Amino acid sequence: MNALEQISSKSLKENVPEINVGDTVKVAVRIPEADGKYRLQNFEGTVIAKKHGGISETFTVRRVAHGVGIERVFPVHSPAVDKVEIIRRGVVRRAKLYYLRDRVGKAAKVKGLVR
Repeated sequence: MNALEQISSKSLKENVPEINVGDTVKVAVRIPEADGKYRLQNFEGTVIAKKHGGISETFTVRRVAHGVGIERVFPVHSPAVDKVEIIRRGVVRRAKLYYLRDRVGKAAKVKGLVR
């Protein structure tokens, strides 16, 4: 078990922001191109779930584009995830926001954090 812990501690990314359910985030994902280079593609949406922990931690981001809901699951410590920028903090009372899938328009919004 010690070997697994050592590998996972080496693979963990530094400076990962504190992502919470309900936050609106912009995730920059590395997309490989044909000539060996890569480009960054942004995916902005609301975090509706966090799962697992440690090296296998993931978070699910949902957005609506052209009337169609799109969800992507991102591993927090993946090398394909270049950076995660928190646009807005949200206040929620649930650990999973799967009920947003059935909501349309303003009903699908998450209340913001008032400071």
